[in-house]
Amino acid sequence: MKKMLWIMALSLIVPLCVTPASWSADTIKVGFNIPLTGDIPKVGESSKFAAEILKGEINAAGGLKVGDKTYQLEFIYEDNESKAESATATALKLITQDGVLAIIGPQSSKQAIPAGQVCNDNKTPMISPWSTNPKTTENRPYVFRACFLDPFQGPVAAKFVTEEFKAKKAAVLYDIASDYPKGLAEFFKDAFEKIHGPGSVVAFETFTTKDKDFSAQLTKIVASGADVLFTPQYYDEVPLIVKQAQELGWKKPIMGSDSWGSAELMKLCGDACKGYCFSTHYAAAGAKGATKEFIDKYNTKYGYVPDDVAALTWDAINLLFTAVKNTGGLSGNLDKDRDAIKDKLTQVKDFEGITGKMTFAPGGNPTKCAVVVKISDKGEFEFFKSACP
Repeated sequence: MKKMLWIMALSLIVPLCVTPASWSADTIKVGFNIPLTGDIPKVGESSKFAAEILKGEINAAGGLKVGDKTYQLEFIYEDNESKAESATATALKLITQDGVLAIIGPQSSKQAIPAGQVCNDNKTPMISPWSTNPKTTENRPYVFRACFLDPFQGPVAAKFVTEEFKAKKAAVLYDIASDYPKGLAEFFKDAFEKIHGPGSVVAFETFTTKDKDFSAQLTKIVASGADVLFTPQYYDEVPLIVKQAQELGWKKPIMGSDSWGSAELMKLCGDACKGYCFSTHYAAAGAKGATKEFIDKYNTKYGYVPDDVAALTWDAINLLFTAVKNTGGLSGNLDKDRDAIKDKLTQVKDFEGITGKMTFAPGGNPTKCAVVVKISDKGEFEFFKSACP
């Protein structure tokens, strides 16, 4: 209720708000619009944990040097409760009250799409680490992402199940009320039917957010003759779907998407998910170089292997700081500095992230590769195959 009242109040006062004209001479403030409660709190936790490690390292080394000045970092974490309306309210608060230079998040598309509109309207740079839906950045010059897009991920999954599982018929189960799975399900269906012809997706079943019983849809899928089941759902829903499918007699492959990639998945799913594959942003098992260094630091501090959300958050923050440093110096005028950062983000080339190399152009979307991982017998996410544009 508090969030809703906050939204109503802001809707009345935002047109009259004046963005703070200046900010602290010694501190750079970055806002985080993340889900610390709600359906996917592990996503918010991963984001915050990765951010805390990076902030600690930079501040301990003296701060972030931009031009002739060095700044300490202040990170402001706001809980969007995994809700679209809360993500909007959070974005407004960070921009108009806290006076942040830029915002990291939201993560999932259901929150990132509406929050992106708020950030763009208020001319504040926003980088979503994990939102793969095209609408997040579409016609929004101030909004960026650190991940690939669903129009790329859908065909990657369709091609993979065709080549690796020899699938000629596919079934899809997805949440029709959520932007991310709905969009990705449609991209997968279009790509699969381009390969195998119209009608080769023999079951295209839906449910609604918060549903727990998928038996009716899965019964149809089991009877459809599909060779593979594609379900682009979040880590808290996948175990229910997988276990119910197996109980109904499904013994064929199940393919997932990057929303499977939480460290929480195997705690919830256990043996039922072993052997399945999903498309995602990086593979923790067998990682090398800077990626392994990040994994080791995170695991040492927090006691578990970081998921793709954590890795993408690390990259998103470093992308932001690359743009900040590339301005050559901050003026202290918030409007001017936000504009300068936005312009420099569009010019980032060959950024070496721990989730891969990225190059940006106007449009806010990086050119980068995807990976397919397989869940091993140990429950680890092992690299299986890469797919590049």
